[in-house]
Amino acid sequence: MTSFTYDHIHLRSPDPEATAAFYQRMFGAEILRSTQNGQPRLDMKVGGANVFIANVLPDGRTAAPPMSPYQGLDHFGLAVIGLDAIVVELKAKGAVFTMEPNNIRPGVRIAFLRGPENVSIELLERSE
Repeated sequence: MTSFTYDHIHLRSPDPEATAAFYQRMFGAEILRSTQNGQPRLDMKVGGANVFIANVLPDGRTAAPPMSPYQGLDHFGLAVIGLDAIVVELKAKGAVFTMEPNNIRPGVRIAFLRGPENVSIELLERSE
């Protein structure tokens, strides 16, 4: 059977620098700048994941961001330890939470915040 491994998430933003700054400020993302085909490229590492940020082109072909929940890829999750303290810290940095910390089942506590372009980000703490 063919083997698959995770590689990346791809975000589109009208302001890639501001988007990268959000992830760096909130989650300590490592920002990676390079060029591709003579154009600036902005990537980052968040929680070990590769995240590529592409500029929204002014051609009008990029749809507006949806509001969660919606069909398709709905959110991505970051595992944390000390969820409640992290939520307080992120709120102090200006994070907007769409779901406050709560227990969804024994041993699993979650919260959701909104990132740039309405990206829904889950913070998840497992005590199992």
